[in-house]
Amino acid sequence: MPRIDKNEVRMRVHKRIRRRVLGTAERPRLAVYRSLAHIYVQVIDDRSGHTLASASSNDKGASVNGGNVAGAKDIGRLVAERAKEKGITRVVFDRGGYLYHGRIKALADAAREAGLEF
Repeated sequence: MPRIDKNEVRMRVHKRIRRRVLGTAERPRLAVYRSLAHIYVQVIDDRSGHTLASASSNDKGASVNGGNVAGAKDIGRLVAERAKEKGITRVVFDRGGYLYHGRIKALADAAREAGLEF
């Protein structure tokens, strides 16, 4: 029996999500990528192809560990602050094919608490 590659399944789910989720200048896409050790978030305008704001646990000077829920909360708060500085308050959430659970949920909840609407 062939072994199931979890990342391949995630990529299929992500492609399915991306068919419907599109970031615009008025409502950009909040895209999440998580690895074992870090978590990365970008606010993207898909129409122009530009990243408007970003945050990650891998940033220089970042004192958070992106491999746990507390680190994901800090990154969610940080990306919301950076987006609000650029005048962005409304976004569409792109969970990147990951289940809405754990670090992904913590990041989304922290971004909402910090003022982003989605």
